[in-house]
Amino acid sequence: MLETSARLLRLLSLFQGRRYWSGPDLADRLEVTSRTLRRDVDKLRTLGYPIHSTPGTEGGYQLGAGAEMPPLLLDDEEAVAVAMGLRWAATGSIAGVEEASMRALLKIEQILPPRLGRRVAALQSVVLTSSGPSAAVDARTLSTVAGACREHETLRFRYRDKKGVASARSVEPHRLVNTWRRWYLVAWDVDRKDWRTFRVDRMERCAAAAGTRFIQREPPARDLAAYVTQSGINARCRAKLKLFGPAAAIAERLPPSMGLLEPIDERSCFYETGASSYESLAMHVALVGADFEIVEPVELVEQVRRLAERYRRAAES
Repeated sequence: MLETSARLLRLLSLFQGRRYWSGPDLADRLEVTSRTLRRDVDKLRTLGYPIHSTPGTEGGYQLGAGAEMPPLLLDDEEAVAVAMGLRWAATGSIAGVEEASMRALLKIEQILPPRLGRRVAALQSVVLTSSGPSAAVDARTLSTVAGACREHETLRFRYRDKKGVASARSVEPHRLVNTWRRWYLVAWDVDRKDWRTFRVDRMERCAAAAGTRFIQREPPARDLAAYVTQSGINARCRAKLKLFGPAAAIAERLPPSMGLLEPIDERSCFYETGASSYESLAMHVALVGADFEIVEPVELVEQVRRLAERYRRAAES
């Protein structure tokens, strides 16, 4: 009886770790016959787990979604990750999940072994969330987008840009990126035939087109977080600077939304940024807190000279 119960727990863990298993692979992993496997699957079904099966020698099993939420099995790393995620969600930027996150967190913390509880407490004491502008995202919208990314389903929604202009979009969603306390979707815009970045809090009437799956394209960049940051820089006036200071130290003073840092060596780095005007750029780079050289463009050099002269006159007066 104990052996059967342990095998059922292991079988459940395998199902929750991978969506689909062939019958022979699952039987080999459990070291049982196909007949025993079928009996174990039937026992899990009686406990409320919706396990779908396909017949034949090439058939298999898949854990599906049921009418109720069955128990989940988590290993140590997963339990710590879930607890940290719930703690963040309770105070994060996803609207409508704060209370539910706190309830779920209390349930998990009650059953965490002491050694895992200490890990969660230690992580919480040293992990800081960035302060800065944030925009609450509807939890249902975020869930819909995440599901479409996972299932490779076309996503349709209304989108309002920073000027408030609305447009209908049909996209192939690739990844969700969270940076500077905002959620972004990196997706292939079907109508514009190019990669686009969308702020999730500006997406309305979001719905996945069930049955319209697509083959994933090669992403526009390896580092999508950096890609999103670069996409957020106003392209009207752009500049590249060489900063004389370690990239890690300078990154602590600059929000990621302001630009991209690329280390050169231990004492210098490149900085790409943008603004609505070169005058704004000149004032921004003066506040970076490090000596710098302007790599490009010439227009920024002229603005820095004007600003330096203005500061000189102010200091002399």
